[in-house]
Amino acid sequence: MAEKPQATGSFDLDRDRELIEMMETHGVTEVNLRKADERWVLRRGPAEVINMMAPGGYAPPAPSYAPAPQAPHAPAPQAAAPAAPAAVEGPVIKSPTVGTFYSSPTPGEPPFVKVGSTVKPDTVVCIIEAMKVFNQIPAEISGTITEILVNNGDAVEYGQPLFRVKP
Repeated sequence: MAEKPQATGSFDLDRDRELIEMMETHGVTEVNLRKADERWVLRRGPAEVINMMAPGGYAPPAPSYAPAPQAPHAPAPQAAAPAAPAAVEGPVIKSPTVGTFYSSPTPGEPPFVKVGSTVKPDTVVCIIEAMKVFNQIPAEISGTITEILVNNGDAVEYGQPLFRVKP
């Protein structure tokens, strides 16, 4: 079998097709290729877009978080009725999706915002991870963060209040 000559100046389309087939066969969802100043990113899966572009056009890798250890479940006392969550009043930043709430870009880094932080509509306030896709969540409101309503690593629901904001 004759070996194909390698393309110069660009990626070889036949090899790219082979790479895509291998991604499908082995369940790989993303591959980053670089050659000189050319860069290709191949992704499979949902067409969700995350805006993680840094200056210079480089998208940093998605942060990886280890799941928090689970405490053993203790039976709840039968006499006490569960308290209903208190209604959140005033302007809030709500979760646009179901997933896991992360307050910082990667473990060990400072949070995006804290109580007293001033936010604008395009300020990233947290990351919500859903099915291994890390979505940066913008404030979509201007003001000052007065309360953080969820903890790092908490599961959040669609429309759940995350932050209370003073306009």
